[in-house]
Amino acid sequence: MDIQMKRGLLDVCVLASIKNEDSYGYKIIKDMKPYIELSESTLYTILKRLEASKMLTVRTSEHGGRLRKYYHITDEGLRRIEEFKDEWKEIMSIYRFVTKEGDSNE
Repeated sequence: MDIQMKRGLLDVCVLASIKNEDSYGYKIIKDMKPYIELSESTLYTILKRLEASKMLTVRTSEHGGRLRKYYHITDEGLRRIEEFKDEWKEIMSIYRFVTKEGDSNE
């Protein structure tokens, strides 16, 4: 898969994982695991990129005597998910064209 396309897909997956509630790194990986494998190093690179793009914010809170970073999706992040949904319709249309078996004009 094209690296840029994969990057965009992973970004949207991470945003979707925190869409309904704030979350932290380990839980994001755990929530995504049934759908896609994601290493910690990849996740934290994505989280930094999304924060720099203002698609999420970060807050620190103590949990079990340790500091934990919680990630919160912003309006910009929610817009990105909606844009992705619209883009996906076009991608699926292209996929159907590429995988069609025959042409009815033959």
